Amino acid sequence: MYLTKEEKQDLFAKHGKGKDDTGSTEGQIALFTKRIAYISGHLKTNKKDYNSERSLVMLVGKRRSLLDYLMKKDIVRYREIVKELGLRK
Repeated sequence: MYLTKEEKQDLFAKHGKGKDDTGSTEGQIALFTKRIAYISGHLKTNKKDYNSERSLVMLVGKRRSLLDYLMKKDIVRYREIVKELGLRK
C-alpha cells in the first residue's frame, strides 16, 4: 500500500481530532486528497488504466460531498481544511 499505518496516523493527527479518530470529516478529506494525488500520478504514466480513472472520479465525488457537508455544518472548519490542503475552493 502507498500509505503505511504510521503515515495514516500522522495524517489523522494533523487534520483530525487525534491519531485514532479516523472518522472525522477533516481526516477523511485529507486521506481522500492523498489518495487522489497518488492515483493522479499513477494515471500520468498509465493512461489506459480506466479502472483507476473511474476510482479517481469516485474519490473526487466523495471528497466533494464531504466538503459540501462540512461547508453546511461549519464554514470555519471548511475554510481551514481547504487552506491546509491547498484545494481550489
